[in-house]
Amino acid sequence: MLFLIVMRENSSLGPTPLRLSETWSNGQRSTYLKLECELPTRSFKVRGAVYALTRRQEASHVSEVVAASTGNHGAAVAYAARRMGIPATIFVPRRSNPMKLQRMAELGATIHEVGDLLSEAIDTAAVYADERSAYFLHDANDADVPLGAGAIAMEIFTQLSVVDRIYVPMGDTALIRGVAAQAKQLCPTVRVIGVQAENAPAYYRSWKSGVVVMTQTADTIADGLATTRPLVANVERIRQLVDEVVLVSEEELLDAIGILLFREHVVSEPAGAAATAAWTKQLPPSGISVLLVTGGNIAPAVLKQAVARL
Repeated sequence: MLFLIVMRENSSLGPTPLRLSETWSNGQRSTYLKLECELPTRSFKVRGAVYALTRRQEASHVSEVVAASTGNHGAAVAYAARRMGIPATIFVPRRSNPMKLQRMAELGATIHEVGDLLSEAIDTAAVYADERSAYFLHDANDADVPLGAGAIAMEIFTQLSVVDRIYVPMGDTALIRGVAAQAKQLCPTVRVIGVQAENAPAYYRSWKSGVVVMTQTADTIADGLATTRPLVANVERIRQLVDEVVLVSEEELLDAIGILLFREHVVSEPAGAAATAAWTKQLPPSGISVLLVTGGNIAPAVLKQAVARL
């Protein structure tokens, strides 16, 4: 029943293309790109936001939805809220990606810039939502967000009969928790590989050690991966579901953006290119791999950096 509900709410969003990459495929291996960057708002985040807000509105009236975001989750919440006629208020760290801020504004959200880290925006959003009795759609701990993201795995196994590995960018972990849970139900032998930025390794360190490890900063161009404060329940869940976590450097992220752009003709932001960066770092000699390209909202300055490296 839950499977049917998730797919129903995602029916207006997907399926997104699953495209064979000629760049990385040969006689021994097949590599596919799952183009989540082709969704509305150009990010996978819209799946979880639409599903979670729909479920909450079905349960009780939502007068206002509040979110904290570095950009893509905020745009996703704004998109879902506009579809349902609900006011959206988004708290973002200062100096956030201007393209993502513009997208949120175009979707009708009220935007507040707070602090330098996502954690500061989260804390402020939580207080604001509590004072106004609003729905705080916090993608790191909302139980419905990973279920929406899990539709990606359902689509993959509908589009492909066999998958050996799925590479998933790992920020607040809602995406990888949703994808891994569904993928392993459909194919217990599939390996799910998470990817974090070397400069924002809080969840990697927590996954490896088994305890929450916080970092003071998350100084990475991949704003979608810039988490510093893991949640206990999320750490426990990824240790159950995720087979491996790979760290990628800023240079590897930029190189992956360039490769996707010029070889595959796919525009990806740094977090969206993280799976590609990890795959090219490992280069499995055989098997069927799926790389999630999770977002395409790249800041012009970052795009120039990536192009300049080619």
